[in-house]
Amino acid sequence: MSSNPRETYRFGQFELDVDAVELTRQGRRLKLQPQPFKLLVLLARRAGTLVGREEIRAALWPDGTFVDFDQSVNFAVRQIRDVLGDSADRPLYVETIARRGYRFIAPVDTRETAAPVAAEPRVPHGPTTVRLEKALWSNIADLRMAEERRKRITIGAIAAGALLLAALITYVVMFVR
Repeated sequence: MSSNPRETYRFGQFELDVDAVELTRQGRRLKLQPQPFKLLVLLARRAGTLVGREEIRAALWPDGTFVDFDQSVNFAVRQIRDVLGDSADRPLYVETIARRGYRFIAPVDTRETAAPVAAEPRVPHGPTTVRLEKALWSNIADLRMAEERRKRITIGAIAAGALLLAALITYVVMFVR
């Protein structure tokens, strides 16, 4: 067994294990391609600070690698947001700083130190505050997912009602005279 601590970051309901190259949510492994995974690690390591586009380019695509950088970064960020259930317009995890880069805004704990790296200074962190902050962050994520489900259900109900109304109007026009 190795005496070196594993590089692990926890945020919300997620755990990012750099050494095992895996992202999990509540113990369930999530699929993330290599470049988006590397970008998520870079952002989590620098939580709360802006990671510039040039720094991302250097970390993910070393000199001599030819890719459409803008499209590749946008794809990687989209994949990260998809797997985390995040959105660009109301971010919980990855904030876009237009034309400059990205910032990981969720509070991050590392397994070996359990010292949170917060997006912005808050009240002094004690063990209770860290647990409360993580619980709140998880609740916010759950609320956003519930809100999205509610929107889909509402749209479905409206569509079903419109179809029913159209069928009723068709029936009345065709058969009731």
